[in-house]
Amino acid sequence: MNEEFKNDVDKGLSASPKYLDSKYFYDARGDELFVKIMHMPEYYLTDAEMEVFKTRANDIVHSFGINGRKLELIELGAGDGSKTVELLKKMQGSYQFTYIPIDISEHVLRVLCNRLADEVPGMKAKPMHGDYFEILELIKDTQVHKIILFLGSTIGNLSEPELFVTRLAERMHAGDKLLLGVDLKKDPDLILKAYNDAQGITREFNLNLLRRINRELGGNFDISKFRHTPLYNEQVGQAESYIESTEEQFVPIAATGKTYHFNKGERIHTEISRKFDDEAIEQLITGTGLYIKKKFTDSKNYYADYLLEMK
Repeated sequence: MNEEFKNDVDKGLSASPKYLDSKYFYDARGDELFVKIMHMPEYYLTDAEMEVFKTRANDIVHSFGINGRKLELIELGAGDGSKTVELLKKMQGSYQFTYIPIDISEHVLRVLCNRLADEVPGMKAKPMHGDYFEILELIKDTQVHKIILFLGSTIGNLSEPELFVTRLAERMHAGDKLLLGVDLKKDPDLILKAYNDAQGITREFNLNLLRRINRELGGNFDISKFRHTPLYNEQVGQAESYIESTEEQFVPIAATGKTYHFNKGERIHTEISRKFDDEAIEQLITGTGLYIKKKFTDSKNYYADYLLEMK
């Protein structure tokens, strides 16, 4: 049994209001559903960021200001590298750099390295498995110019993004840069459709959390008595996902030895996805020593990659 999963579920379902950590979305079924989400027509983020990298790669590389210096290109949560490979192709052969993808998944790093071997042969790569900050701490004092990539709007899913950026900045030196991918504020209806698609894929993705608890922790959730409830809080620019109980009920979970009470209409908070604009980015980096150097957007202005530089 996954003790951390058990303890986190107990903590979240015992809290008021109830919550479940979004990192538990990603079991085998969750991974499969998320791949489907990234390819559904309502999920504009994938195409928007890919457009930025396909059409602005030369501009992005130029903005790095490498000018013959040796470079470490460090990517946090590298994934399959589908976007980053566009940058690597532009840089290969023209700049002295080492690509350092960091991920908590060894499987993902193996997939990425196979992709690099096929699409950018001969490139110097140094994959590192583990916690972002622990690895950055190990390499922060190497006397090489650093550019950190944090793409895919992952920053918007963090509960404390300001703290995350502060901790990143503490491991950067003057002139180092951070390329930060963010989902931009836009029409609330467009945003909500990305979290409540017509096919019901996002619904299944959210409710899969309950199925995982049933399977791995001996939960007794009747999925038909819960529904996927996405909201968009325009005031703070934040999409929020909930699982809502459709009736009063009691749900026992064998692993925790407890039974959890749900009122009709009571929600379990599962995920946030913050949206940004220039003002929100300025607030995010206040006091960190970072400043906005460049901004690259797709043609519809749905998505942006901000290049931030350390003073």
